Amino acid sequence: MSNAPFIIGLDGGATKVSGWHVLETKNGFSLGSANSIKTYSDYQTYDSEFTPVDIQTQLNEIKSTISLTDAEKQHGQAFIEAFVDTISELNTGTPMLIGIGMPGLKTDDKRGIAAMANGPRMPTFCNDLEQALSEIGIKLLSLIYRLGSDADYCGFGEEYSNDGLFKSVSNSYYLGGGTGAADALKLNGKLLPFDETKSWLLKSWEMKNMHGVALERYASASGIQSIYSQYSGQSITSLITNSIYPNIILERAIQKEEAALNTFSDVSLNLAELLFERIETIYSGWKEPFGLINPNREPPSSNHPFLKIILDRLIIGQRLGAILEASKGSGIFWEPLVYHIGNLINKSNRLDSNAKAAYLNNDKLNSNLIHVSLLRDAPSLGAGIDAVLK
Repeated sequence: MSNAPFIIGLDGGATKVSGWHVLETKNGFSLGSANSIKTYSDYQTYDSEFTPVDIQTQLNEIKSTISLTDAEKQHGQAFIEAFVDTISELNTGTPMLIGIGMPGLKTDDKRGIAAMANGPRMPTFCNDLEQALSEIGIKLLSLIYRLGSDADYCGFGEEYSNDGLFKSVSNSYYLGGGTGAADALKLNGKLLPFDETKSWLLKSWEMKNMHGVALERYASASGIQSIYSQYSGQSITSLITNSIYPNIILERAIQKEEAALNTFSDVSLNLAELLFERIETIYSGWKEPFGLINPNREPPSSNHPFLKIILDRLIIGQRLGAILEASKGSGIFWEPLVYHIGNLINKSNRLDSNAKAAYLNNDKLNSNLIHVSLLRDAPSLGAGIDAVLK
């Protein structure tokens, strides 16, 4: 599209920001070739000993006045500087549209971060970033619309990109696994942010299994690494130093190393139980299959507007998807995951015969239910898409 604006999508994680040039075509959106990544710790204003304000204090101040500490102000500046440098490297000199995904609870105007468990609060983030860009002569076509979440932006990517797997179906659930777990949902042909399902469907990180372990642990790269740490007796620091990440742990499992096999046995079963919960809760409502991380959270309702919906697809994305794809044919991850989900559906007394007929074929999970996302850096792609579609 010759008149398309220059679009940048930015994913601000816990340790770094990744920015991409996003292309808009008649068939949808895709990532361009230009990418820039900046790590916050490379900046002088970064505080390696930064301690976040107590989360309860943060939540209380959302309701009144946010009182930033000097440490938060300084540490937050490293985030701004990293974003500015990322955008500068992608800048072509023409006015641009910018979309940004960031963790944490957002301010009422959605342009700042009001609470963040592991980082500085930045309630004027977009204002500060726009001012810093203006000072070095970078022009924006419009002000930054909002700070979105990486989970919602994974959904945007699957719905609106050229290779998105939401776009050709009406009902689908997406689970992305990177630093944490990202949930996205499409029901009755429309994207449904998890912030709008909180009364009846929980985010993955809000649930724990019967052993009290957060389900997010089984979906995230760091979580898989920590499980392997326990089984192998190696510290997380040692694993990181020696670059032992989930892809290497998978290779070790394929080579029959016991600690790696035990790791993926745990991951396969717990992810199957999580994905099955999505199937069952959407079809017949919440019935307490898991515990709640926050004991004070109001339990989900068993009633909701989407009962009896059957999902067309379960999509696994980000690093978790790449590991799942690499495991196909090994009998280590893909095959046990498919088996466990099929077994849970078979045994369910809350899925009726219509649901079981839709999900199963000869008592085994339909081969076309689980898909691995085709998207690279889905949160950055979704952020750029949101900047255009706002």
